[in-house]
Amino acid sequence: MAEVDEKEMKTFIQKIATFCKRKGFVYPSCEIYGGFAGFYDYGPLGVELKKNIKDEWWNRFVRQRDDVVGIDACTINHPMVWKASGHVDSFVDPLVECKKCHTRHRADHLIEDAVGIAVDGITIEQINEMIKKHNIKCPKCGGELTPARTFNLMFKTFVGPTEDESSIAYLRPETAQLMFTNFKLIMETTRVKLPFGIAQMGRAYRNEISPRNFLFRMREFEQMEIEYFIHPDKVNDCPYLTDEILDFEMNVLSAEMQEKGESHKKMTICEALDKNIIKTRWHAYWLYEMYKWFVDLGVNPEKLRIRQHLPEERSHYALDTWDIEYKFPFGWKEIHGIANRTTYDLQQHMKFSGKDLTYFDEETKKKVVPYVVAEPSQGVDRAFLVFIIDAYHEEDGRVVLKLHPKLAPYKVAVFPLVSKDGLSEKARDVYEMLKKKFAAFYDEKGSIGRRYARQDEIGTPYCVTIDYDTLEDGTVTIRDRDSREQVRVKIDELPSILEKLIEGEMRFGELKKP
Repeated sequence: MAEVDEKEMKTFIQKIATFCKRKGFVYPSCEIYGGFAGFYDYGPLGVELKKNIKDEWWNRFVRQRDDVVGIDACTINHPMVWKASGHVDSFVDPLVECKKCHTRHRADHLIEDAVGIAVDGITIEQINEMIKKHNIKCPKCGGELTPARTFNLMFKTFVGPTEDESSIAYLRPETAQLMFTNFKLIMETTRVKLPFGIAQMGRAYRNEISPRNFLFRMREFEQMEIEYFIHPDKVNDCPYLTDEILDFEMNVLSAEMQEKGESHKKMTICEALDKNIIKTRWHAYWLYEMYKWFVDLGVNPEKLRIRQHLPEERSHYALDTWDIEYKFPFGWKEIHGIANRTTYDLQQHMKFSGKDLTYFDEETKKKVVPYVVAEPSQGVDRAFLVFIIDAYHEEDGRVVLKLHPKLAPYKVAVFPLVSKDGLSEKARDVYEMLKKKFAAFYDEKGSIGRRYARQDEIGTPYCVTIDYDTLEDGTVTIRDRDSREQVRVKIDELPSILEKLIEGEMRFGELKKP
């Protein structure tokens, strides 16, 4: 990455962070004490946007499906969970320390910043060779770096009144494992049949060496995740892969393309399967579902792609892994991961716990270990960052946040044209009616143009203005954020119209039609 590009990238990220702080979306945690690196708090607008993101995900992938059930598990778990999963031994990043200022850095990030290439999955020996070859120094003071070593990312704590080896526990670094440890109980209490998924959303914790890029890499964050189980003999038996899905186009970057130095290519899911780029039909299906979720919520599809992990970067448990990536100002980066975990996790927990986590197949009358053909794993905070950046526009010297109406913190703002002659009272009546159904905002301070601009800046898709004509004929003006067009509608039709606009059942331009 060229120096000028890096400077522009940092400036833009800082602009987004400043915007989020100024408008009440995201605050640096504990700022009165100088902040706390890798931790952020969500303000009044941010918590609404974040909740809308989680609600949209949960509604689509759990409530609207018959084959997915949810859980909410603890964030501090029995230490054997993380021994069985491999995290105690393998959940590490490469660490270097400056010999001069003693600042610690994540070694692969230093190489990426200095050379401009991703080096995920390379060995400690290769890292040390690249640092020496490119004469990489401490970015803080220019000092010499120590040889790289591994650093475990899990936060360690103690359970109970003593602090010794027998009471060690860990804050979970991912949400996946408790879906496996609860697998048997879920089968018994819900009577689910293969294929089915278990979903969970909640907090996870990673002691990142160098958190960076605002919300992209944090130490405390939230995940939304599904473990999707199938019969091990039916890896390609996916009944949901319709012709419409097979014809869907995505930007695809396979492992082979990366090894040849090629860019991503646009292709249909059918093409990717026929060429054996995507290995299983189930994996293709879940890639489509998650990719389409972003597109349906307004993300520019030209800034999305799927990228296959190279063999050396794949996790130890994965047969194949694909990321959905977004083109951030700091490059193409992962916003969603979908791994084929095979039977690894259930086998490991059976081995370490001694418990039977098999599934009795009524068809064959045999016990089988269910196969996790796909693990759609989504960071809430990264999704938040994608939606903010993708929606952020500067137009005519002002900011317009073009969030999808379903995600916007406020769906509608209500204004009296002026705060006299009974307009405020009428506007309050309309506001009280609308807020029973929608997240609504009332404002009567400043010029009407300034009030529109304030709502545009925080992403409110529709503004309703009560004027003198309202008192005469019971109609109001509804304004569209993106087009700035205005249409008069009857007050009693407002709830129905807003619902159709927000749900995408009607376009704003259709309101003009007789």
